[in-house]
Amino acid sequence: MKNEFSVGKIVEICKGKLFCGEKDVLCKNFVRDTREMKKGDTYIGLLGKNHDGSSFYQEAFDKGANAVILSEEYVNKYVIEKRDKPIILVQNPNESLKELAAYKRKTLRTQFVAITGSVGKTSTRDIIYSVLKERYETLKGEKNYNNAIGVPLTMLKIEKEDVAVIEMGMNHLGEIAELSNIVKPHIGVITNIGTAHIGNLGSRENILKAKLEILEGMDEDGFLIINNDNDLLHAYYQKEKSKREIITIGIHENSDFMAKNIILQEDSTKFTISHQGKDYEVEVPIPGTAFIYNALVGIAVGVTLNMDMNTIIDGIQKVAITQKRLEIIKKDKYTMINDSYNASEDSMKASLEVLKNRTEKRKIAVLGDMLELGEFSKKIHMEVGKKVVQEGIDLLVTVGEEARFIALSAKENGMKQNQVYSFHENKEVLYFLKKELKKGDAILFKASNRLNLSEIVEKL
Repeated sequence: MKNEFSVGKIVEICKGKLFCGEKDVLCKNFVRDTREMKKGDTYIGLLGKNHDGSSFYQEAFDKGANAVILSEEYVNKYVIEKRDKPIILVQNPNESLKELAAYKRKTLRTQFVAITGSVGKTSTRDIIYSVLKERYETLKGEKNYNNAIGVPLTMLKIEKEDVAVIEMGMNHLGEIAELSNIVKPHIGVITNIGTAHIGNLGSRENILKAKLEILEGMDEDGFLIINNDNDLLHAYYQKEKSKREIITIGIHENSDFMAKNIILQEDSTKFTISHQGKDYEVEVPIPGTAFIYNALVGIAVGVTLNMDMNTIIDGIQKVAITQKRLEIIKKDKYTMINDSYNASEDSMKASLEVLKNRTEKRKIAVLGDMLELGEFSKKIHMEVGKKVVQEGIDLLVTVGEEARFIALSAKENGMKQNQVYSFHENKEVLYFLKKELKKGDAILFKASNRLNLSEIVEKL
């Protein structure tokens, strides 16, 4: 199939109406944000929490849209003029986006790799993509396109790619099932089961249930790759391994793909992996144990898709990680580790391990709130405070109300008063750091994305 739909076909798939314009106009690139539009794009006016995207249709036409998809409800509320370009009316543009993606999926020969998990989805996606593009024409989801809007938009961009690497996020039960039924992956990956979104789901067992929804749309002959060192995934594997094809990766538990002889370095990680009776040396150009697991997934996916191990290792060494995820920024006087995109208990602890392994004289952790933890929030923030002490961090700076429990726990576990500082706002942290930072410091920034710690990094 060509990477395009006729207006008439869109009307048919979405059970819509053509308000004006011609049915034979072809729509190739679908855009939800008028700020990102290029001439000839098709604008889809999605319904958001705070606005109705249909209200931007005039701006879309002004920027060169060849057609727009709007909600019937919007057109019933407001008078809109007929144009010489197509205006398609649908009951719900958000549902229409998913319907278009699901229809297109049926026409594609592309193999899909879908990734979910509490931590490390985007970094694992980046490594898998870096591996696969060594041999295959490969597409990966952009930015944080991992939800019911981003995943269909990614699907609609696919042209002639052999493989597409799709990230799947969720906040509640049922969300990954819906995405899996659109994508219908050949390979599913679950990176781990942690505590992210536990406030919404109530338990880690429910988080496991939500992540396992990735199986709902998978091929019957598809492969599930899991982290066998994760306690809940290990228990699932022991129970289900006789029922379906499960590939395991690990460092501690006996797994199909295991890392041995691990050397954690300041800016990278080395390990050995055995495959088909031969040992291979792997170097991941990002520090930390978490990236060993990510690399093992990349290896497992590459081998499953019949790639040579040396080619896979080349891909791992070339990986480029999405910004704000363990992004090392070296200044004249100090080094910043910008891992501010998001945060959970597991990712906080992994980032603190990376900070510990730095060779700079003083290690400073700037940690903010982890969100969506509900009644578990205090306990989880306190656990991170213990980890701060265990890793020998020299100075702890917290920002936000929940992160004060990190500070409290750190002091309870032995950090001195003059090693721990808590603030309400980023501007206070910035003012403090400008006075406090010294030559030879390493500073980690980690919090849920809503706290926007990256603005501190940018100003420093």
